[in-house]
Amino acid sequence: MASINILAVRIDNVTYNDAMARVEEFLRERGLHQIATVNPEFVVIAQTNAEFRRVLNATALNVPDGVGLLWASRRLGMSLRERVTGQEMVDRIAALAAERGCRVFFLGAREGIAERVAAALAAKYPRLAVAGCYAGSPVPEEEQRIVERINESGARILFVAYGPPKQELWIARNAARLNVSVAMGVGGTFDTLAGVVPRAPRWIQRSGFEWTYRLLREPRRFRRQLAIPYFMWLVVTRGQRNGTRINADKRG
Repeated sequence: MASINILAVRIDNVTYNDAMARVEEFLRERGLHQIATVNPEFVVIAQTNAEFRRVLNATALNVPDGVGLLWASRRLGMSLRERVTGQEMVDRIAALAAERGCRVFFLGAREGIAERVAAALAAKYPRLAVAGCYAGSPVPEEEQRIVERINESGARILFVAYGPPKQELWIARNAARLNVSVAMGVGGTFDTLAGVVPRAPRWIQRSGFEWTYRLLREPRRFRRQLAIPYFMWLVVTRGQRNGTRINADKRG
């Protein structure tokens, strides 16, 4: 699996089909496989958070979730083939779980949101086995109790909605104790799937301006959305100088 580095963060050059093929492999293999849905905000956070950067570069799969990454890869000399969004991955993994009989645990977001997401996906995929739902908290004091809850549920797949970088760090810290095969941080995807936050129309998603749509609907996201122009500035000013133009490698 070819990968590239953008500002010292590994991005796997996968399509949806590639990513789902990897998920199927993960479900057949032993141990926990962490998936990150990397977008420009992740890359910006990783510039000043060394632990987050280390975790991202050690995951089993980093999908390119964000048109900003596709733009950066073209500018740096090698095009990512497809944008692979976290929301679509949740949907496709849920479909696969229903087909294979894999139990799914929904962790994070505000109280009651995980339950709404599970109900929506179960309505779409009637054979989906929901192992459990719990808002919880990413604070270390709750980790043991949450891990025990997940393990006792018999879940094979875990979605964590604590937002970056908390969700990725939480998964990495607890990877050795969790009995799941696949764990993926999903950020605000729960809110969208639960209907709390409407997703942009398809034509806006395809145009690459979904972030603008969300900003107009949620002005409080203004500070977070500043990560996108800052990311672009970093790529223009630091990408080549830092030797991160393109580092293609093969990952099994």
